Formats: sequence, structure tokens, C-alpha cells
Amino acid sequence: MLLDARVPLGPIEKLWDQARFEMKLVNPANKRKHTILVVGSGLAGASAAATLGELGYNVKCFCFQDSPRRAHSIAAQGGINAAKNYHGDGDSVFRLFYDTVKGGDFRSREANVYRLAQISVNIIDQCVAQGVPFAREYGGTLANRSFGGAQVSRTFYARGQTGQQLLLGAYQALERQVHEGRVSMFPRTEMLDLVVIDGRARGIVTRNLVTGQIESHAGDAVVLGTGGYGNVYYLSTNAKGSNCTAIWRAYKRGALFANPCFTQIHPTCIPVSGDYQSKLTLMSESLRNDGRIWVPMKAGDKRAPRQIPETERDYYLERRYPSFGNLVPRDVASRNAKAVCDEGRGVGKTGLGVYLDFADCIQRLGVDVIRERYGNLFEMYQRITDEDPYQAPMRIYPAIHYTMGGLWVDYYLMSTIPGLFVIGEANFSDHGANRLGASALMQGLSDGYFILPYTVGDYIAKTKLETIDTGAAEFLSAEAGVAELTEKLLGIRGRQTVDAFHRQLGKIVWDYCGMSRTGAGLDEAIGEIHRLREQYWRDVKVPGSAEDLNQSLEKAGRVADFFELAELMCIDARHREESCGGHFREEHQTPDGEAQRNDEDFSYAAAWEYKATERAPDLHPVLHKEPLTFEYVHPSQRSYK
Repeated sequence: MLLDARVPLGPIEKLWDQARFEMKLVNPANKRKHTILVVGSGLAGASAAATLGELGYNVKCFCFQDSPRRAHSIAAQGGINAAKNYHGDGDSVFRLFYDTVKGGDFRSREANVYRLAQISVNIIDQCVAQGVPFAREYGGTLANRSFGGAQVSRTFYARGQTGQQLLLGAYQALERQVHEGRVSMFPRTEMLDLVVIDGRARGIVTRNLVTGQIESHAGDAVVLGTGGYGNVYYLSTNAKGSNCTAIWRAYKRGALFANPCFTQIHPTCIPVSGDYQSKLTLMSESLRNDGRIWVPMKAGDKRAPRQIPETERDYYLERRYPSFGNLVPRDVASRNAKAVCDEGRGVGKTGLGVYLDFADCIQRLGVDVIRERYGNLFEMYQRITDEDPYQAPMRIYPAIHYTMGGLWVDYYLMSTIPGLFVIGEANFSDHGANRLGASALMQGLSDGYFILPYTVGDYIAKTKLETIDTGAAEFLSAEAGVAELTEKLLGIRGRQTVDAFHRQLGKIVWDYCGMSRTGAGLDEAIGEIHRLREQYWRDVKVPGSAEDLNQSLEKAGRVADFFELAELMCIDARHREESCGGHFREEHQTPDGEAQRNDEDFSYAAAWEYKATERAPDLHPVLHKEPLTFEYVHPSQRSYK
């Protein structure tokens, strides 16, 4: 299979304008004749559905939550990047482009990243027009703060609730189109299969999570904006409902999956406190603007933090990376936190934690300023830990937060299945091996508001689409497959719960394919995943029926997909004999412990094709490579020192 990214030719700063000019257009009177299915209603999905509806298309939007407002985008805290240069501190579109390519450790497609930086300035204008209450300076201008991997202030924010406010903006735009009759919402509805007819994506099969009814929906294009797969680790900062099922079922229908091992560990999360936990809590990266990260100098020092004098503290990020200090990229901060804990200098009962201390900034700026900037985050931390961060340092430790891997897409956000578009975190395109903070919201809204509405129209205008209905054989076959899988899960009647298996799977993936990986460990993980998956299909217990609300059944299907995805992640990590960004192979590191890339052999996006048969149901994925070329930001050893 030839991977053609379809990047236009010419200077990078003109590519998107050129591409838009060359696109075919759909007559306004004809748009209402075309149906587009949008799966997911977070920032990417809601903005895409709202904009497509505004353009006049007939849109169906699906979400498994009871309202689009409950999409996981609402949990984003710190901010959204844009190259506005309001501070006059040297920012520009090119600098944002440069920082993003470098932050991703030179494993992203230059053309996509430059377009993202270009569009970033439009996103802020769009959201301000919607009424998103971004923080402002005393004089009324929009405020900015810094995030990791940058030496400029380009992050716009709404206290510690930026995702929520942006989602409400997209939601009101979406609901306006629902009111106008151009968008039909299908809440509490989960996509369980993709329907491909004559090689093109033409519909989906869904299950109503309240009634259990299996239904088919036909369309001229399908858009997946279903987020990432971080919950494969069981413990993550993702909402419990976040899953990989939509993109995984599309993968099994022929969409390639790119760079699945590129997962992001966020350095500032509340540490694990016991086996009873079902998820972890993020503490915004914005806290690293004012908080200082440290551990005791001596291993095993269990004194209270305020009893440890300055001379016996190690502000290790400031020591190792004086240019960036506490605002190094997430992969760098996470690995360093793990390293000091491995040395026995971690804090808290488990020893898996470091301090994030605000004493200096409170003394310098006053408690009222810090409360204004981070008050809701401090309150959340205190409610969870029963510790007052105004009086004592926060305890933090890295946790799974985001996934840079996803379905492969070209410059036009279309997968290897014509008519299947993938946006936001569900695709692989913009962040390489490590995402910079405050860039997820930027990508989701860029894809949904400003890119997809053009590229979907171009596809429809260039494609002769036959009229189909859900009575076609392909729809009936897909419905039967969904019903068969449902019956199989209910019929096992084993002894262990879905959550018990999910927890075991998550521990395997975290131990062997988490913050650090080794070839031997990944081989071990693949074997363990095989054995646990076989046990799952023999011994999982799914109570209840398929005809009503059954959350155990929902989770059972999702965890079945996680088993297969976990194996692909380990296969991908095993084949990539280098360290880059969030993919850290212990065999490949510099003398001072930094990631060591192998540009000669691995400067490509690894896109995996699904291969399995009835006789050989185990994964036998086929690797396809999209070479990555760098004309504007030349690869070098990343340095934040």
C-alpha cells in the first residue's frame, strides 16, 4: 500500500491557501442533499458538526454521553496555544511551528504542523466571538501564560477550565444547528462498526446504550472525532468512558493505525494512592509557570517538606535545564521525575511523587494573585488529597494523559479508507512523538472549525456517490457482526469482571510500554497480553442483557478492543529501535539519559495495516512507512538546557 500524504507542492507558508484554492466546491443548493456522519462531540467533533451544519450539509452527530457537554474535552485545564504574539516576546507562526516540530522530537509531518500554527490565530478570534471568557489583563486585552517546550507566552486560558469554556462555545454553535434542523443529535449512542461499500466509508452501525437497539446510519462521508486511547492503561487522566472502539473498528475495516506506541505521560498528576482507584487526576501544566519542582537531596528523606532547608533540596529541572527550568516538555519532565524516584528520593508514602511548591511565588506575588490564577485547581487538589497547597507543596507524579498515535490521515485529514475522515486526538498527524502542552485544544478546533469543512466538501465534489440505504448487504452484515459479538460476550458467563481484566491489562502496558521500554520487556508484554486475552474470552463475566442499559456490556466490548490495541502498541514500540519523545527505549539514550533518535532508520510514520484471519485470529499487522522529510526545521538532538 502506497501512503500518499497528498501534501501540495510549494513554499510551506502557502500550502494551505493553495490547497483550498485547488479544492472542488459543492454548490450551496446541493449541500443539503449530502449526509455526513460525525462520531464524537468533543471539541473536534462538535466544532466539525456545527460548521458542517452551518455550511448547509445534513449532519448526524453521535456521542455515547447523555450530552455533548460531557465530552472529555471538558477536562482540559491549562489553555490553548496561538501565535498572536500579544506579549511582543518574539512569538510568530514559524516559532510555534518550530516549537511543535521540535517538541514532537521530529516525528511529525511538517506541512500539517505549519498549517496548525497558521490557523491557531483564527481559533482565538472564533472563540472570543462565541463569548469564551478567556482571562484578560487589567486593561482588557487577552492574557497569556507559558507552557512547556516554549520560551514565549502564547497560551490563552480561562483560569483552569479552558477546555470546559471552549467546549461550551462549540456546544452552543452545535445546538444552534440542531435548532435549525441541520444537525441531528444521537446521544447515548455508541459506534460499533464502520460500513465500507465499494471501498468507501458509507455508514456506521451503532448501539443505543439505553435500549440496546442496534441501528445503521448511511452517509456520504464519516468523520471520527472520538479522542484518544489512553485508557488502555486503565489508570489515566481520561474520563472512564473514553475508549478506542470507534477508531479500532475502523482499523479492522482497513484504516491504517499510525504510531500507536507514541503515548504521552503528563508530569503533573496526583499520585496513585491505592489499588481501589479507577482513574487519575490531572493537575494543569500551567502550574509549572509558578510552581517549582523539587525532591530531597538525600535518598529516603521522609521529613515534612517545610522541615527540609533550601540547601537540602534538589530543584532538579532547574539544575539540569537552566534555559527552560520547570517548563521543559512533558516527556522530559516525566522521565526526570521517574529517575529521581528510582534513586529513592521520591516523596509521599509510596515514594512515587515529587513536590510542586508554590511558596516562592506566594511570597513574591501574594496569595490573592495565585488564587486568581489557579484557585479552582488548588481547591480540586485539596478536596482529593486533604492537603492545602497554599500551605504545603503539592505532590505530583507522571500519568498517562494523551495519545499522539491514531489513525493515519493525509494532509486533508482523510484516512486510507476514502470517505473516512479522522480529526483531533483520534488521528496521528500533528504532534509526532510528544505533544506540547496546550496544543490538543488547538488541534481539535483547527481540524473541526477550519480544515475538515473544506476537505470533506472537496471529497464530495470529486466523488460520484451512489445512492444507498441501510438495507444494503454490507449494512446487514455489519449489524449481524455487532449482534454476534454482543451475544458472545454475554454468553461467556465467566468469573472475573471486566474491570478486573482491564486493571491487569493496564498494569502490563504501564510496566512494559509506559514511561520507559526495553526490547525484552516488550517481548514479555506481548506474551502476557496474549495469555490474558485468551483468559478474557474464557472467563469474563458480563451480567445483564443486551436489551437495556448495561454498562458492563459496554465496557466488555471496549476492553476487548483494548487488548488488541495493547498488542499493536507493543509491536510498534518493539520495532522502533530508537528513543524519541514519549517513546523511550532504555537501550537508546545519550550518556546523560536523554532520548536518542535514529533518524537514519526511523524517520517515518509507522502505519500498521490490520491482518488476521479466522484460522489466525492473533494480530499479524503489516507495516507501511510514510517517510518524514524536514525542509524547514532540521532534525537535531533536542536540547532544553
